[in-house]
Amino acid sequence: MNREKAKEHLITFLSAFPSLKDDIVLQLAEMIPVIAPTKGTILLEENKVQEECYFVLQGLVRQYQYIDGIERTTEFYTESNGTVSSVHYTDKSPSTFYLECMEDCLLIAGNMEIDEAHFEQFPELLEITKKMLENDLNKAKLNHTTFILSSPKERYLHFLKTRPDVSNRVPLHQIASYLGMTPESLSRIRKRIVSD
Repeated sequence: MNREKAKEHLITFLSAFPSLKDDIVLQLAEMIPVIAPTKGTILLEENKVQEECYFVLQGLVRQYQYIDGIERTTEFYTESNGTVSSVHYTDKSPSTFYLECMEDCLLIAGNMEIDEAHFEQFPELLEITKKMLENDLNKAKLNHTTFILSSPKERYLHFLKTRPDVSNRVPLHQIASYLGMTPESLSRIRKRIVSD
């Protein structure tokens, strides 16, 4: 994707925040780094130090790790749910997971130095970022509680309801892994739902 197309996506995204005036949106669109990794690109590997933090403008990024030799999907990041970052980014410790582009993507790729410069120049951007992170944290807490208290069938139905942005874009075995079940269990649940 060329820089002009990427800039259009960035302007559309930034324009959704009323606190950013048009002139600031245009300035930020020139300054914020955007990358366009293709499907299958590994953005981060286990045991590597994360140098960048990402925000998905377009596409889907999957987070996964290996536990006892088995691949476990732990998160899906899409256009509608935001930030791809972790404690490893802030404390510069080796990652415990992988990040993989499941589709061709368009990502904001920031690092601490760039982010700090932007926040200093545009304080309203810092406020927006804080609100987004707070929303992500609250959403994660709610999802965690729902996950713990739900049966496997309820987990799947909740996933379909809350993540329509993912359900038809990744293989079922990755959804099963994300929901803490085997592909066979998910298949049985899906058959039961259809027959109900």
